[in-house]
Amino acid sequence: MERSLAWRPKPTNANLTSMKIRVTVFFLLANAFLFAQQNPLVIPLWENGAPGFEHLRGEPEQAKDYWVKNIHNPSLIAYLPKAEQANGAAIVICPGGGHEKLVITSEGHRAAQYFADLGFAAFVLKYRLFREQASPYQPKHATEDGIRAMRLVRSRAAEWGVDPQRIGIMGFSAGGELAAWVSFADPSKNGVNENDSEETDEVETVSAVPNFQVLIYPGPLAVTETLGETPPPAFLLAANDDECCSEPILKLAMMYRSANVPVELHLYAKGNHAFNMGGRSELQSIHSWPDRLQDWLLDNGWFKKKD
Repeated sequence: MERSLAWRPKPTNANLTSMKIRVTVFFLLANAFLFAQQNPLVIPLWENGAPGFEHLRGEPEQAKDYWVKNIHNPSLIAYLPKAEQANGAAIVICPGGGHEKLVITSEGHRAAQYFADLGFAAFVLKYRLFREQASPYQPKHATEDGIRAMRLVRSRAAEWGVDPQRIGIMGFSAGGELAAWVSFADPSKNGVNENDSEETDEVETVSAVPNFQVLIYPGPLAVTETLGETPPPAFLLAANDDECCSEPILKLAMMYRSANVPVELHLYAKGNHAFNMGGRSELQSIHSWPDRLQDWLLDNGWFKKKD
């Protein structure tokens, strides 16, 4: 008589034990991976707090839903790729939020995970907010945070398996303004608060100049008077119906062209503002915009796809 397709040999105690071990190991590994994703490495930009504001570093942040604010101890949240996926490049990501809060989920964590999946070492920057109510900060303090973030990542490049000549910066909206300020800053400036001592730490001796920058619907303050001495190659993207943040990329593109510095511009017909990494949009062009960024990164040699 033929056996039913559903027939299985009766499991032995040894088989059951082996199966339980495999299942246990699977769940342990899965939980460890989930823990790593939910509890990424947090790196303060300064060991003792931001120069001149060290007394505020212990004040807790405020977070709800998709945002975080009340940032007094600026930091980087590291999303490091799996060893077999690492491509040697890194990127610092500046979320938007009008300098009143940080849209940390969709313009920080999700963007970082996207890059980590490509093999980048990705770092979400929690920077100080000068438009938050009763804020003691000014735009220069956010810029100091961005400059320090670039220095910190480059200073620890070897530790994270990163090529120090392939470190970029990315910003959304207000974070795009910050990314531009960092990219166009005078490289001779150390970027620390004037109240800091003359003796700076070793991180301050490292270059803060990004090797490339990515500006996604950057705010109008991204358009500075000049591009500085060493503007990095740029990828610029926005939607034409974005009332606040489509014009800045057009102006920046013209400045780049005049300076004869490589630039790529994407202006979509529709999409408005704050479409983040595109996943929520019903527009195919917006939904797939990260593919255009990946093309640019590949074409310009910032990374190579793993086989």
